[in-house]
Amino acid sequence: MAFADNLKQLPGVSHLAAINLLAADDTVVGVIENKPGQAGSLVVYNHLAQIHGAIGPDAARKGLELYAEHTEDARQNPGKHPNIDRLIGLVERNETLKVKQVFAV
Repeated sequence: MAFADNLKQLPGVSHLAAINLLAADDTVVGVIENKPGQAGSLVVYNHLAQIHGAIGPDAARKGLELYAEHTEDARQNPGKHPNIDRLIGLVERNETLKVKQVFAV
């Protein structure tokens, strides 16, 4: 299935302003905002966090499946899709990120 089709099957994120991605020591290592260009990634990362509790290698693999056609593009063009690159890195390094939701006001 295409990325756009996958997004339609995931829970909405209108209640979120962003999510913060935290390292093991609770340092913020990334932020995905609810804005054009990042909204799809916000949906994917939020879904992964809801299902898995955090985003570790298994969740990252599922995320790469959800990104569908964009995953191969990211593999061939490092830096073009930083949120996909992050998931690839989590799998390769066997790392986990915690997710903290930032609710919209």
